[in-house]
Amino acid sequence: MSGGPTYQYQWSYARPPVARHTTSRTEIWQILTAFVVLTFDMVLLLIGFGAIYGDTVNSFLGSASIGIVLVAAAAGLTGFLGHELAHKAVAQRLGYWAEFRLSWFGLVFSVILAYAAGVIFAAPGATLVGGMDYSERSGWGRTALAGPASNAVWSVVFFGAAVATFSPHSFLTGALLFLAFINAWFGVFNLVPLGPLDGAKVFRWGKAYWAAAFVGLAALAGVMILAMSRGTPFLVGR
Repeated sequence: MSGGPTYQYQWSYARPPVARHTTSRTEIWQILTAFVVLTFDMVLLLIGFGAIYGDTVNSFLGSASIGIVLVAAAAGLTGFLGHELAHKAVAQRLGYWAEFRLSWFGLVFSVILAYAAGVIFAAPGATLVGGMDYSERSGWGRTALAGPASNAVWSVVFFGAAVATFSPHSFLTGALLFLAFINAWFGVFNLVPLGPLDGAKVFRWGKAYWAAAFVGLAALAGVMILAMSRGTPFLVGR
């Protein structure tokens, strides 16, 4: 759910710190800002609020229940935060500096798109990597694949929980299936092999790795869509 791991000097002229395993104050406030905004976007999606429906702020406040906010936060926590931290963990394990940085354009555009069209634009920033040469295909590929792999794990966990606690038309089952879907979808989105997305780096590293990951996550997303359409309505909106 990001622009994918990106070479640090494309974003900043500042040299990365000497210590590899770092978490700066800048990273903390920027990744928390992205998390809060994406949670807000997710609430808009879940309640079907936005310009395309002609809704008002009062209707938004009335529809955004505590349960919906918690589900939206869980989606942001696993789909976005877990994804970015997976990039960071692998890059640091390989011996490189890595921290998340916001894309202000991506963040603002995500809110506009969520409000105007009810669509989640999952590119609020990227995990920057310092010191890894562009020619290191394996390093970039493994770092990039870590994010979608995290989404796949969470998707399977949530789906398993939905099956274990299944009850037709229940909020819990619908919420778990939604969380499973959103993680699978974020993984698929980030594996598109274009531009700065994770997929471009994984594809460059190994087409077989990319195909296996993309097809697997797309299949997961398809299963979740089918499951949600079979008697577990969850979206509060239209």
